[in-house]
Amino acid sequence: MSIPDLINGVFELSGALFIFISINKLYHQKLVRGVSFVHVGFFAVWGIWNIYYYPHLGQWLSFVGGLFVSVTDIVCTIMLIYYSLMEDMDGETG
Repeated sequence: MSIPDLINGVFELSGALFIFISINKLYHQKLVRGVSFVHVGFFAVWGIWNIYYYPHLGQWLSFVGGLFVSVTDIVCTIMLIYYSLMEDMDGETG
């Protein structure tokens, strides 16, 4: 493991933790305010690319961090879309 891999891996894992905090808040509030699923979805796709890219570079800690970022971004994207749709449906019927 190289120093750049260690540093990047820590950034990736920290990013996953911060995304998880957003997921937890979204789950409890069940409201989407001021956040678009577009940017979270973009970073989810980028994370999926990194799952291929990091092993190609031999950066295994970055790969593990990239897995966590990808999973949390995908979950967050799905939740953002879901809660946005639920609110739109409630607005139409309520």
